[in-house]
Amino acid sequence: MWKRFLRPFSDYINKMLPEVVFVLGAPGAGKGTQCSFISKEFGFVHLSAGDLLREERQRPGSEYGEMIEEKIRNGEIVPVEVTCSLIHKAMQKSGKTRFLIDGFPRNKDNLDGWERVMSDKTKLLFVLFFECCRDLCTERCLGRGAAGSGRSDDNLESLQKRFNTYLNATMPIIEHYEHKGLVHRVNAESAPEVVFEDVKKLFNKLDRIDN
Repeated sequence: MWKRFLRPFSDYINKMLPEVVFVLGAPGAGKGTQCSFISKEFGFVHLSAGDLLREERQRPGSEYGEMIEEKIRNGEIVPVEVTCSLIHKAMQKSGKTRFLIDGFPRNKDNLDGWERVMSDKTKLLFVLFFECCRDLCTERCLGRGAAGSGRSDDNLESLQKRFNTYLNATMPIIEHYEHKGLVHRVNAESAPEVVFEDVKKLFNKLDRIDN
């Protein structure tokens, strides 16, 4: 009898937890653009780990600002405690329950930190992985910088460091979640609207399961 009671209660608790989709891919793979499409179409809140860190860097009086600026400029990864704290605050501030976390976790330290601090506070739905060749990603980022993105890392020197970080640190995270059957790969080399057609199929399927 108790088992019959506890199972529905456990299901209820799981449904109450904020739902998360990790969005990963190389610099310039189009993560931000696709997240904006998903937000409009499916109501997920888009939280970019990079944007949150850049905002914190620019916030007057931030104790982390100088350190974040140095890490971003060098294509390095900010300590996980700082990133998790900013993500959690943004989730609470939004008042919503479904989130796209863009550009995180980017390495094993990020992954370990998330599982230590956030895994019992959220429910991971899946990992959305945008695949795009290095040449095209570089072209997109340099074009974005030339157009005035205002990002200190949209230059060739920073991009080379960011790609090395991506290949050496982020790809093992993709493999980790792939072993768990949680990764959905999407080819991101087409026009954004074409890529989103594939993305929509995943989220439509998710909504059918929830309903």
